[in-house]
Formats: sequence, structure tokens, C-alpha cells
Amino acid sequence: MSALRTGLDRLLRPRSIAVVGGGAWCRNVIKTCESIGFTGSIWPVHPTKSEIAGRRVYSAIDSLPDAPDASFLGVNRHVTIECLSSLSKRGAGGAVCFASGFAEATAELADGADLQAELLAAAGEMAILGPNCYGVLNYLDGAALWPDQHGGKRVESGVAIITQSSNIAINLTMQTRALPVAYVVTAGNQAQTDLAQIGVELLRDPQVTCLGLHIEGIQNIKALEDLIKVAHELKKPICALKVGRSEQAQLASVSHTASLAGSHVGAQALLARLGIAQCDDLSTFLELLKIWHVAGPLKSTQIASASCSGGEASLIADLGQTEKVGFPALSKRQSTALRAALGPKVALANPLDYHTYIWAQKDAMRDTFTALFDADISIGLIVLDFPRPDRCALSDWDIAVEAIVETAKTSDVPVAVLSSLPDTFPEEIAETLLSHGVVPLSGMDHALRAIRLAQINPRLAAPVLTARTPIDAKVLSEKDAKEALMRFGMDIPSSLLANSVDEAAKKADTLKAPWVLKGMGFAHKSDAGAVKVGLRTPDDVKNAATQMRCDQYLVEEMIENAVVELLVAVTLDPAHGYVLTLGAGGTHTELLQDTTSLILPVTQEEVTDALKNLRCAPVLDGYRNGQAIDRSALWKASDAVQNYVIAHHGQVQEVEINPLLCTASRATAVDALIVQGDKK
Repeated sequence: MSALRTGLDRLLRPRSIAVVGGGAWCRNVIKTCESIGFTGSIWPVHPTKSEIAGRRVYSAIDSLPDAPDASFLGVNRHVTIECLSSLSKRGAGGAVCFASGFAEATAELADGADLQAELLAAAGEMAILGPNCYGVLNYLDGAALWPDQHGGKRVESGVAIITQSSNIAINLTMQTRALPVAYVVTAGNQAQTDLAQIGVELLRDPQVTCLGLHIEGIQNIKALEDLIKVAHELKKPICALKVGRSEQAQLASVSHTASLAGSHVGAQALLARLGIAQCDDLSTFLELLKIWHVAGPLKSTQIASASCSGGEASLIADLGQTEKVGFPALSKRQSTALRAALGPKVALANPLDYHTYIWAQKDAMRDTFTALFDADISIGLIVLDFPRPDRCALSDWDIAVEAIVETAKTSDVPVAVLSSLPDTFPEEIAETLLSHGVVPLSGMDHALRAIRLAQINPRLAAPVLTARTPIDAKVLSEKDAKEALMRFGMDIPSSLLANSVDEAAKKADTLKAPWVLKGMGFAHKSDAGAVKVGLRTPDDVKNAATQMRCDQYLVEEMIENAVVELLVAVTLDPAHGYVLTLGAGGTHTELLQDTTSLILPVTQEEVTDALKNLRCAPVLDGYRNGQAIDRSALWKASDAVQNYVIAHHGQVQEVEINPLLCTASRATAVDALIVQGDKK
């Protein structure tokens, strides 16, 4: 029967496990399988030992009673390759390659990359995880190809977590937040099987509710797109914690798992395109998975909150503003029902401070929560911090828990209990609440951050334009770059080149004034004083050109009445595709740092939505009764850049329009940079 199952299915859900090696790591694998309740066969393999962890040992892979579904290879890197070859020939399902010293260590070991290539060849069609990884914890079936301690336990259903860091995987299993974990899988170097392929297999398990990814580097965008198709089809959300924002993190990723981290901006844009919620820390990551496990994706960021303290109500209101979570005003229906439950002394609002008048009164607490949550919200929160069970009595809090459970039974929206501190939510109580369909949230800031992310769903989009790095890349002149983009629909000013001061003055007179004069040959013309604007006579041009002292000049018509200067640029990101950046432009681009990014290809609707993220967005639509820009002209300019990149796919390294002058009727590229070469 196992022969009918795919290799990855057999590896993740084994009925037989071979443990190859005789050290402490391998003994731990056997003990972990036994302690978690694995009911299949466990076959230790070692050439000289007769017994390991109380079990009979087989001298070689060829002597095993059958081809194992899964194997843990706790041997050195050279023997790992030999074992993979033997397992593949026997028709084994798959293997965890624990050894390190492969592609992740090329800086230290000259043969690392070559050995990884040998490892792949030895595995053939057999599925492998790693190398340089711990393996798999399957808490649904009680299978653990895991050489170390872990903090999980068997569950009936739960979330799946895949990481590129074995240590982070261990840490996540030690959480005491009552998050049910169905699988923990480490991918290591992703030499053969990457995060996305593992994710597809795990999401197809009906007992898995959602997926969390810890990503150091994305190796296969197509596989990630396939994962999103499956997630979308199954309506199972995905979140990711992508490291690599800092230079140090990128270097650590390369040395740790042989991952190409790529630009963080590119990664963020890619994940957003695919509808993968992005967490910045492990606590938010866990809280988000918890929300999804119990309630699925939320419909909005509108919530209601109840607490018996004005301090807590104020704190959650302030944090909600920071995290862009809204508290809609109470309706007349809510207010009437709340007044009936609370009496005349409580000021009614959302967030609600219900004081202590109804504390430990189950019916009144239930009626209060029910009334407050009778609204168009995504989730109802009850802020409740529990006393230390080792020093305090919990009887009154037991009554509150009963009231909350009764509220959840009849509520039309998900109900959550939120402790303001992670320390004040005992795991046992959190598990009880979760068993009744109540989301136990730990830590106010991380919980609100998770609620903001919980409405994000896997999103089907056009295939990403894959990155292709050109060779012999060169910078086109400004005039050539503008004219190249003009052929794809870009609006540019009329201009002429001049090779002397006098020629510049003469040619200016053939164009409509006022004019802009630019000295050619400067990387940053403004910084070099090689741009003069508002020139109205040939003498103005001659004087300006004389001051610049360069060999060639560009004279062009000046675009007047600009509403705003924008940046439109596309940069090749080898790990994530082509990154389109839109933002505040001009000489203050670096200072303002007001940009938003997308991955090509893009639609007009996507660009319109992305522009809303800019701090300068109000200016585009006429800030304080000012003139609005021509949005269609801005899209035409953005699309011209996109179409140029697509038409020259494999040649373009960078295209930048800065500034793009946007008026009420035009969006004109007054400066352009193109870096391109030949296709490989």
C-alpha cells in the first residue's frame, strides 16, 4: 500500500522509519518516536552495533525487512550520500539529511556545493529534506524524525509550521500559548524539496487548518505560486516571517542554509502579491495562526473590546490606532442592551470599560459581552488577565470563563480572550477556552497586530515575471533612455542635444520656452550643479552652459504647473523578480523614503491600490483643494516602464524615472535611467 503513496507523503506520514547511525542524535530519534506514540516499525541501522535504544539493529539498509517510508540519516556528510543511494535503490519513501557541510558552508568548505550536487544525484527521485536540518514532527500521527527535544503533543487537528531554522522550530514547539500544532517541518538547505513543496503536501491534509512559514530565502517562485493555488482552493490562509531586512540577517541566511535572501523589499512585495500575511516577529506569527485555527480569516479589522478597567480600555484603544485596528461606535441596539445589562453607572463606549459592577456575575457578564459583540465586527475581544495560579485564587475567573464560553456559543462573530501580557494567560485555561471555540490571545500588542493581518487570504495573480540577469550591462544616456521609453508610451519633453555652449543656445530657441538645460556625463546632475531650470532666453542658456563646463548639453522644454514629482522605477531582484517602486520623487527621494513596491506584472488596479500606501497620496487627489493629478496619465507612465521591461526581459537590470512630473493633464518623464545588457 505504501508504494501507492508519494515519496513526500510517505516521508511526512511514515508507517515505517529507519534510523541510520549510532550516536546520541539517532537514539533521540528512536526515543522521541516512542514517547510521542508512533505505532509503526522503527528500524535502527548500524554496521557494528547489535542494539540501539533497546531495539534490534540492522547492519545495512539492504538488510532491512522492507523499504522504509522515512529515514533519518544521522551520519556524516559523505556517508549520507552513500545511504541516500542505497535507500533510493530500495524504493524508500524519503529521508531527512541531518548532516551539515554542504552548500551552506561553501565559504568554509571548498567541496560543499559539489557534495550537495552529489547528494541530489544519489537521492534521485526519492524525496529528501535538508541537508542541514532536524526533520519532521508529525503530531497528528505521532511520527517524529527529530533528534532533539521538542515541546509539542499529539493533536486531532492544528496548524502546520515549516522553517528553515531547526532552532527556531524547536523554540516554536516550546510555546505555551495553547496553539495546536499538527506539523513542524524543517527544510534546511532546500537542496531538493523546498518550503513551498512541503507546504502543498501539508495543506492537503484535512486536519491542517493553516500554514506558517519561517523563510530565509525563496528559491522557487513557481513552487510558491503553486502553493498559493492550493491554499486558495482549500481556503487555508498562510503567513510568513521573512528574515533578511538587515544586512546582517542576509549574511546569516547565506551562511546558515545556503539561501539567497534577496532584497527585503522584493520579498515583501512578492508575499503581498500572493496574499501571504507577513509577520515581523514570532509572537505575532503564533497569535495569527491561533486566530486562523479557531476562526479562519477575519472579514475586517473592525473589532469590539470589553474590559473591567479604564486603563486596559485606554491601552487597547491606543494600540489599536497604532496597529490600524478600528473600534466602531456603538449602535442604538447595542447601547440599549448594554444599559440593560450594566445599569446606569457605566459609560458606554467601544472599547468598553464595564467596571467591576458585574464581576463574577455570570449572567450579567454574558449579557454584556453578547450585547457588545452584536455588531458588524470581525471579532469580539474580552480583555482578561489571570492571577498567578501558584499564589492566587482563580474562582472568580472561573465564572468569567463560563460567561465567555456561553457568549461564544451564541455569538455571530468569533470571540477571543485577550491577556494584556503573555505571562498572565495560563496554558491550561487557554486550552480550555480553545476547546470551546474561543481564541486565547496572549499579549495585547501582538494580538492586535495579528488581527490586522488575519483578513489576508491567498491571492491568485498572474505569474511573476521571472528574474533574468543580463551580461555586460551598461547605462544608456538620458536622451536614449527617454526615447526608448517613449516608444512604449512614455510622455517625455521635447529636447535637443548640443555639443557646445553656442549650439545649446541656438537649439533652445527652436523649442518652446521656458527651458531646462542639463550637462551630460554626470551621475547625479543636480548634485553637480548640472541642471538649470526656468531659462527663458538664449542668453540664459548660454550663461548656464558656460557655468556647467561639460562637453555635451541637453536642452528641453520645461514642464510647468507640476502637482507632484514622483519616482517610478523597476529593479531586477534575482530572488524575487522585477520590483516596481512608486513613490515621492525629485531631489528629496532618499530623504523622504516614501515608496511602495510591487512585483511585475502589475495591473492598473494594483498600482492604484499601492499608491494609497504613500504618505504623499493625498497630494495626488488634490490636497486641501489643490489641483489633482491625471491618474490615467500616471498609470500610462507606469505601464510604459513595465512594458519596456517585459519587452526586454533578460536585458534590463534597472529602469528609473525620477522625477516623473505629474500635472493635471500629463505625467512626463523629465529624467530617465536605463541599465541593460545582453541576454545570457
